[in-house]
Amino acid sequence: MQSAPLSPAKQAEIEDLSRAIHEAVEAEIDELAAHLAATDDAHLFGDNEFQIRALAHKIAAKAVEQHLACKKTATTALQ
Repeated sequence: MQSAPLSPAKQAEIEDLSRAIHEAVEAEIDELAAHLAATDDAHLFGDNEFQIRALAHKIAAKAVEQHLACKKTATTALQ
């Protein structure tokens, strides 16, 4: 099923968020790549799997943080 085309404003929002996420997680992606490259296939799972998963969770958490930081929030006093 094809989704409806995005408005130019929504597309710009996506591009801005994508840039912010890329910048926020660059170090974790580099660490992930280095970890994978330095690990032989025989030792990829077990403890290494948990380290890789922890990095992936860190990346996801930073992506959510960037999304929330980009949101414009306004609060009003309750009456």
